[in-house]
Amino acid sequence: MPAGRYAPSPSGSLHLGNLRTAILAWLFARHSGRDFLLRIEDLDRARSGAEQSQLADLRAIGLDWDGAPVRQSERVHLYERAVASLAADGLVYECFCSRKDIAEATRAPHPEPATPASPAGSPGSGPMTVLPPGSYPGTCRRLSGAERERRRRERAAALRIDAAAAAGRPEGPAPIHTVTDRLHGPVTAAVDDFVLRRNDGAFAYNLAVVVDDVAQGIDQVVRGDDLLSSTPRQDWLARLLAPRTSSPAPDTEYVHVPLVLNEAGQRLAKRDGAVTLEDLAALREGTPGVPDGGWSPGRVRDLLLGSLGLPAGDLRHALAHFDPDGVPRLPWTPPQTLAGPAGRAREKLRLPR
Repeated sequence: MPAGRYAPSPSGSLHLGNLRTAILAWLFARHSGRDFLLRIEDLDRARSGAEQSQLADLRAIGLDWDGAPVRQSERVHLYERAVASLAADGLVYECFCSRKDIAEATRAPHPEPATPASPAGSPGSGPMTVLPPGSYPGTCRRLSGAERERRRRERAAALRIDAAAAAGRPEGPAPIHTVTDRLHGPVTAAVDDFVLRRNDGAFAYNLAVVVDDVAQGIDQVVRGDDLLSSTPRQDWLARLLAPRTSSPAPDTEYVHVPLVLNEAGQRLAKRDGAVTLEDLAALREGTPGVPDGGWSPGRVRDLLLGSLGLPAGDLRHALAHFDPDGVPRLPWTPPQTLAGPAGRAREKLRLPR
């Protein structure tokens, strides 16, 4: 069954931006007749109680989903199998570089890729694209066995994909891959040798999210447009992994929606104290813009629906009025009393400490 999904990380409470994106993911999936799945991406950081709080918040604004939520922490065997299948074909290598090493290497000049190529190595077409700043330049790709052994004694290794080898051109430039986003159109990027497993043993986001989407039959990805630049490499990897897992080649619809910004033009972030349902419920009577006290989840839902040009009320009612091509193309900033500058949200909300 085709499916869309929402995949929060349980590192804290969901803020207004998270909730707005969740509503959009639900609307796109339900409008297209897809299942809507929930996946908890808890491989990296999981705060105690955050998952339960997030599920409660999603239900409180009216979201439902098909089947029980799945957790990445319970799917490690799938990531291990994916990396093993790539390693068996000689497409994985150890990397001993630190972030400082990579930053210094990428500041040095190196040649641009010559001819674009698709992930499987067949000729591609499109504009020339260079590796973006911060991309891995392949420093450890051709280390000798002796050099790798020496470095293992000094530093634990991460595992990286050998993208050029995977494209059938082991001595060639990075492959170029293009995806088409419903809101942004074609997006082209060079695929560098990105990390599959970090040197602390944790599997990388760019691997786990792809393995999960392929395994779950996700063919619609709706998320914030801050992740747009990662999409070509993820789609490339999905096409590389699909035949190795006896899955059909993905034909994914990507929709990267505008973010919610604070009044300083910065995207909302949990670490900066971005506004949550709990914060809004705690607003005291008399707070500017809140004459009758705290906001209920339904009132927050209506605010978010209004920002999308949709009528207030039950999400099923909003769904009947939803036009995928009418999604706003610009970021949204909530009323000033609800989202102050990053790091000062609590003061702007006049919340008790």
